[in-house]
Amino acid sequence: MDASIVNPFIEGTLYILNTTASVMAKPDAPFLKQNSAALGDISGILEMTGDISGSVAVTFTEKSILGIVSAMFGEEMTRMDEDINDAVGEIGNMISGHVTTKIVEMGKNVKVKLSEVKTGKNHIIEHFASQNHGGIKKVLAFPFKTTKGNLVIEVCY
Repeated sequence: MDASIVNPFIEGTLYILNTTASVMAKPDAPFLKQNSAALGDISGILEMTGDISGSVAVTFTEKSILGIVSAMFGEEMTRMDEDINDAVGEIGNMISGHVTTKIVEMGKNVKVKLSEVKTGKNHIIEHFASQNHGGIKKVLAFPFKTTKGNLVIEVCY
């Protein structure tokens, strides 16, 4: 995978979380994901089309998203509900805008948009890409520890 394509997703996610919720993140070691089960409780799935096609999932643990949304709203959020789903969708939209701008600045014709929000322990993330490697989609996972809890950014293109 080309770091110049992956980095805008990482930078965009961390920038949005920092500016909207004052969340700081530290990376853990990236790894190749072995299955399609989510590594958290709620995911914003982003779709990338154009010169590069693929998908990205930003997955949060329940603890992390409740802390992040509490900081965004300025009130304590204690349970997963429609407000949390909406907030993950909005975070996904903000990341999409940021990433689209950065990749277009590199001279690529791409559009990144929020595809859906998925919830539940071990929910399935169906990544897609224009090219498979020997019939297998490669999904690279970038885990982060934040001041609110853990999140993972999965990239497949």
